[in-house]
Amino acid sequence: MTGLLSAMGSLSWAEIVVVASQESPVRELTAVQLTDIYLGRLTRLPGGPAVLPLDQVEHSSAHREFYQQYLGRTPAQIRSHWSRLIFTGRGQPPKAVSSDAAMAEALKRNPNAIGYMDSETLPEGLRVIDVES
Repeated sequence: MTGLLSAMGSLSWAEIVVVASQESPVRELTAVQLTDIYLGRLTRLPGGPAVLPLDQVEHSSAHREFYQQYLGRTPAQIRSHWSRLIFTGRGQPPKAVSSDAAMAEALKRNPNAIGYMDSETLPEGLRVIDVES
């Protein structure tokens, strides 16, 4: 039994990366900037362009892994955060797409957009944004 639990613990999840179009002026973000962008507190980078965050649908593994890995929050915490902002009229959550492929297409159409996806599905025309702690 211990061997089974040990083997299960060693299973690795896909690496979720923050991505943008090759045309995007965004090359790197701090962890605080990324958090603020995805929580609706930052819509423009200092001295830079507007930033449009794109999300994946809540039931996807990419959504869960992104918020846990980069923001340290669960999907329930994110849902609660946006429910409060919507209720008070202070914001709307990022537009959600249904898959990595849909994310790639949306990012290619808008150089000011950022999103996230499994690193193994990263297509040409997109690049990984460095997120610094």
